[in-house]
Amino acid sequence: MSTQTLEQPVTTVSNKTIESECGKGNIRCKNLVVNGTKYKTRLTTKYEKRKKWELPNRKQVNALIPGTIQKIFVAEGQEVKEGDEMLILEAMKMQNRIMFPYDGKVKKIHVATGDRISKGAMLIEYE
Repeated sequence: MSTQTLEQPVTTVSNKTIESECGKGNIRCKNLVVNGTKYKTRLTTKYEKRKKWELPNRKQVNALIPGTIQKIFVAEGQEVKEGDEMLILEAMKMQNRIMFPYDGKVKKIHVATGDRISKGAMLIEYE
């Protein structure tokens, strides 16, 4: 692999090289060097202010969609296996059976039958 001399300060992210910022106004650009090929990309303010992805907490089960809790199949302190039924979440007139993603013990149930929940609400917590 050939080395490339860059005139601007360089930052390394994973296996990519990113040169310093350029551009004007609320749109900034970055020069990316991947395997010796130089690319220019624009980053908007909206992109830079987006919610960054975070590794999910394996001790919590959160709702992927908003809806209403119809039935809960487990109790606090109960041992559960991957694939066991957790609860039924009704969303847009569809009853979604939510299953446990892995084995564990239920530490706390954060919802009750009839609760209306939003996307991302914590449903159940593992020990």
